[in-house]
Amino acid sequence: MGQLEDMAMFVRVVEAGSITKAADQLNIAKSAVSRRLKDLETRLGIQLMSRTTRQSSLTEAGMRYYQRASNILGAVDALNEQTSGIKTSIEGTLKMTAPLSFGLMHLSGLIDTYASAHPQLKIELDFSDRRVDLIEEGYELAIRIGELSDSSAQAKRLTPIRFALCASPDYVRKMGAPKRPSDLSTHSFLQYGLSKATDLTLIDAQNRTHKVSLDSKMKANNGEFLRDMAVKGHGIIAAPTFIVYETLARGALVSVLPEYHLPTLNAYAVYPKNRFLSQRCRLLIDFLAERFGDAPYWDTFTAPQS
Repeated sequence: MGQLEDMAMFVRVVEAGSITKAADQLNIAKSAVSRRLKDLETRLGIQLMSRTTRQSSLTEAGMRYYQRASNILGAVDALNEQTSGIKTSIEGTLKMTAPLSFGLMHLSGLIDTYASAHPQLKIELDFSDRRVDLIEEGYELAIRIGELSDSSAQAKRLTPIRFALCASPDYVRKMGAPKRPSDLSTHSFLQYGLSKATDLTLIDAQNRTHKVSLDSKMKANNGEFLRDMAVKGHGIIAAPTFIVYETLARGALVSVLPEYHLPTLNAYAVYPKNRFLSQRCRLLIDFLAERFGDAPYWDTFTAPQS
């Protein structure tokens, strides 16, 4: 192996957090990673990592080497792409993660189009609502919805995520339509997530906020399940429009308190900070941002009102 390859292996060990995890990501034996790390240290004449049976940590020299090596590897990748020009064939493996419902409902068609345009590209997609550690788990890209708090990542906004407050027509006929936010406290509520928080924020036409404390009848960590429960008449749901737009369009759900709206979030493409962004990843991000846009197709429905 050449020095650049050993340098890339060392960077992977640091970012994965351990030799074992780096070996898993590289799909090679742990002993091979350990041997190459030792060879690199011997060649340099310094100790890069302090290793015990339980953990590894960077030495001061190792930290300096990691920072410079990351910059060098990024510059090499950029030089290769600039020299070869815009490739007609995107290659390599793109490992990415996306929220379960959003990914299954709205990424499949776009990934199909992108993969068909680049047949030599391999894609590994993890559909999960858990917050993946991109660096530790070796992901190049994540689609995330909500506020961004990861200082080790940078992001590009893809599209707004709006919410709808809705219920089934049968539920509204049986329980009555709430006329004001405070009326919601007497209704059954279907809540996304398993936290104890039960406050709901609504915004009126004058941009004033109204907080309502709700007693959730049902909680779940999957929006599609809650949508189906709302359709069956179990209560009122505050759900992303990308989940409920079809049920609203066909009248299986109707808007509740339509003169109010819920705070808008955003969907972002998130990738590790200070790491070269591959052309396969950059082009996919631009493709998704263009296809979704500021007025995504799921927000073009005409929602029946209660």
